[in-house]
Amino acid sequence: MAYQVLARKWRPSNFKQLVGQEHVSQSLIHALQHDRLHHAYLFTGTRGVGKTTVARILAKAINCENLIDYNPCGQCRVCRDFEQGRFMDLIEVDAASRTKVEDTRDLLDNVQYAPSQGRYKVYLIDEVHMLSGHSFNALLKTLEEPPAHVKFLLATTDPHKIPVTVLSRCLQYNLKRLLPGQIAAQIQFILKQEDIGFEDQAVKLLARAADGSLRDALSLLDQAIVYGSGSVNLAAVTGMLGTVAQQPIDDILHALAAGDGRGLLAKISDIAELTPDFADILQQILRILHRIAVTQQLPEFVDPEFDRDFIADLAQAFLAEDVQLFYQIGLIGQRDLDMAPDPRSGFEMVMLRMLAFRPQTVDSEAKILPPVRTAAPKPGVAYHQSPPLEQKKTARPGEAKPADWQEIIAALNLVGRARELANNCVLAGMEDDSCQLILDPAFQRIGNKAEDNLRDALQAYYGKAVKLVITQRETAQMTPAIEMRKVQEDRQQAAIDHINNDMTVQALKETFSARILPGSIEPLN
Repeated sequence: MAYQVLARKWRPSNFKQLVGQEHVSQSLIHALQHDRLHHAYLFTGTRGVGKTTVARILAKAINCENLIDYNPCGQCRVCRDFEQGRFMDLIEVDAASRTKVEDTRDLLDNVQYAPSQGRYKVYLIDEVHMLSGHSFNALLKTLEEPPAHVKFLLATTDPHKIPVTVLSRCLQYNLKRLLPGQIAAQIQFILKQEDIGFEDQAVKLLARAADGSLRDALSLLDQAIVYGSGSVNLAAVTGMLGTVAQQPIDDILHALAAGDGRGLLAKISDIAELTPDFADILQQILRILHRIAVTQQLPEFVDPEFDRDFIADLAQAFLAEDVQLFYQIGLIGQRDLDMAPDPRSGFEMVMLRMLAFRPQTVDSEAKILPPVRTAAPKPGVAYHQSPPLEQKKTARPGEAKPADWQEIIAALNLVGRARELANNCVLAGMEDDSCQLILDPAFQRIGNKAEDNLRDALQAYYGKAVKLVITQRETAQMTPAIEMRKVQEDRQQAAIDHINNDMTVQALKETFSARILPGSIEPLN
């Protein structure tokens, strides 16, 4: 006999053999059990998850002469004819190749005639969304009120293209994408039945590559068996799929955790010699980052797909906020990878972006601070608070130059980054030709250009050459940026207190159990 591909040989023939679609099979079994069969069913889902297979099993079950636990027996005349393609009351149509209204009318011409072999005449229309608008109109009336001996089973990957008038006349079942673990378990079962040797890691790799489709997984399995000369091993599957072994990806993640840009690029260069699929590498990194995030929240959780010690080590090496940031950068980078000049450069930019946007450490314990330009006052440090900003006045021509740093900033008329830099400094001293500033250590330096602009403004203001000296260290004095933030926080708190103490608001709370939405209160300007 000619070789039969695994996807056809191991196609389920009853509800028990379905993988990962228990919510559909259980519902259909209950319908058979209580004799509550609808006249039209619509099965939706992505490719290779079993839409047509479920429809064929249901068509066989409603005509089977000897149901076993409401599953087709596989032994009666009807089941044998089904398996051999000789059951005349199953009219199976591929709508992709018969889209015209004339085809639909021809199909429905014999609807009124009774079935010749079974109890029901079954119309199975695959990829039904490909029918034309006129075809749907021709089908609609029959679909709404078919003869008692007719059942319609429709299958599609794109239910959004089906008119709502058709959808409303069908019971719709959405088949799920299969999980890698479900696909791997089915592959292992088939390989054992076929007496073919395999490695667990190779099976897991095939299951992930199938992307939720069991049919794709079995097609890849056929290819892997041939590629591996009769067995399924990791080296052959890796070479067939063009994927990279786990160790280089582990090295990339360790370099990322250490902030080692040189080592990161060196490892990418080594991988590039294997002509890999960089999109697949990025996917694997995202999967590991996801597992790290889960482990950081639930250390006791065990995923057999990953090495527990490896994930635990990375969970210790990465900060939780880093993992979240890197995962988001990777997701966006995956979307943009096709627009890069070439896959390698696109992948490198994604990894470098993770390093570039890494929050900066500010003490010996390497605590990560949020990437903000200003910082709130640190607990335990006494700050000197300057008078409120509303009382500040800029110096007019001919008046004495102000000695207060906030007044100097206002007089300098700074904009952009130079003003941002000045607001995060305090004045340590002002001599004849030198301005000494202390920069808040939580503020990230933003380049020499801002410092040059600040120095130029000071020189223009004082009318002479001024040397600008900026030292980044802790200080007990409050910067203008912190003062502005404190003023804003005080105004916000005052607004909240005013609302909470308002008699009308209190009456609404007591009478109607009303509540104030968090974040909805803002001070008036």
